[in-house]
This record gives sequence, structure tokens and C-alpha cells, in this order.
Amino acid sequence: MKHETFEIGNVTIGSGELFLIAGPCVIESEEHAIKMAESIAGVARALRLPYIFKASYDKANRTSIKSYRGPGLGEGLRILHKVQQQVKVPVLTDVHEPVDVPRVAEVVDVLQIPAFLCRQTDLIVAAAKSGRAINIKKGQFMSPWDMQHSVEKARSAGCERVLVTERGASFGYNNLVVDMRSLAIMRKFAPVVFDATHSVQLPSAGADGQPVSGGQPEFIPVLARAAVAAGVDGVFLEVHDNPSAALSDGANALELTRLRELLRQLLAVQQAARGS
Repeated sequence: MKHETFEIGNVTIGSGELFLIAGPCVIESEEHAIKMAESIAGVARALRLPYIFKASYDKANRTSIKSYRGPGLGEGLRILHKVQQQVKVPVLTDVHEPVDVPRVAEVVDVLQIPAFLCRQTDLIVAAAKSGRAINIKKGQFMSPWDMQHSVEKARSAGCERVLVTERGASFGYNNLVVDMRSLAIMRKFAPVVFDATHSVQLPSAGADGQPVSGGQPEFIPVLARAAVAAGVDGVFLEVHDNPSAALSDGANALELTRLRELLRQLLAVQQAARGS
């Protein structure tokens, strides 16, 4: 289904061209955030793939109280602004509370509603009134058709620049599956992004009973290719230069050295799906 196009920085959404949202799960340091943004932007630029940098200043839904959450609002926004200015790309970050929305909206181009909060009316409405674009991640507990209500909450508050992101559905304990039908269903009411990295997460299923999430990153290319063939507007990837040392979600992150080949494959799949 074709939607009205809109702009996020220098990225056009809904034009039929694939775009990329990618970066580390959480801001680990200024140096690391800029390094990752520059590296990913370089790969995307070489492939002529529009790119939005993502990283969170706070991960408020980590499994354990001991887990690293991020640098916090003030420092995180400072770093995101520096990435935006130095690398010349739009930036996206999670927002968890309505009270934080005005400060976050002063800096970032896209406010992301985390999957666990995709039904939180006050948060969605506050984000919608900020004037920024919104990416609403589909909760693991949500049907694709019910996401229309979340989109309507944003639009009723005046925001027309709304994306929805598929990130898998709970399938028993500590496992996710992706129903590719959801991509076509949600695309009837909003542009759709596919999160290929969280979709291979094994939530709270760390080794030896540790309170962390596991993952199966070997399936990232499989699911990403399938989603692009199904006709998504964008692809979301958590990318890290050293996933085993990542401070959040390293178990399901894509290693930076594998990014170029995966994106090349995705563009080829999209071209083939179009019959061109």
C-alpha cells in the first residue's frame, strides 16, 4: 500500500525506497557513538541507502536492576546532538516518560516509543504533540491490527509522521517469532519498519540463568531478506563493532563488519521483488 511521503531530516519515508535505522542499542560513550554513526553512515552512503542513526540515552526496561541503562537524559542528548551535527544524519532515541518528551524533542528527529509502552496513551500523545516524527515499536504482546489504535492516538494528537516497527511476537517463554503477515497488515495504516535484530532476541534467556537476554544473530539476514521481500519501508538494525562486549543487547546485535554485505543483499532483494 502506498502512503503519503514525509521527511525525517534528509530521509524520505514512503517513497518506495528502502531506508535504514541503525546503531548501538545504548549510548556507551561519545567516542563510540560517533564511531558507530560514522561507520554505518559510510556504508549506507556508499550504497545510496538513506540512514537514520539510533541509540538510547536510557534503557528503562532492562531485565536486571544491575544492567547498564545508559548515560542518562542530559549527557545522552548532548551526545546525540553531537552525532547529528558531526555526522550529518537524523537521529532517533527511545523515550519512556511524557515528562522527558519536550527535552528529547529539542534534539532528536525521531521519538521512539518502546515496544513495552506501545499502548501508553499519555506517552504517545505527548510524543505526537512534540512536532517530531514517531516510531512506535509493536509490543511482543500485540496483534498487528491492534497497532492501528496506537497510530490513531498519535494522529489524533496532530502527528502525521508515524512509523510502526515489527520486532517479533512472544512465542512461549523466552522466544520470539515473526509473522510476516503482520508487515502487510500494518502497512495498510502506516509505513512499516522491520527490526531484524530484536526479532532474533531470546528475551531474558541468558546463559547459565543470567538475567540478560540471549539471541540468535545468525538469523538476522534470513529475516531481514524475507521482510524486504514482503515490502517493508525500512529496516532497523542494532549494529555494534564488538557485540560480545556491548553494554546492552550484544547477543542479538549485528557485527559491524557484516553490515555492508547484508545491506547489499537487501537492496538486491528489493530490486528483485519489484521485478526490476
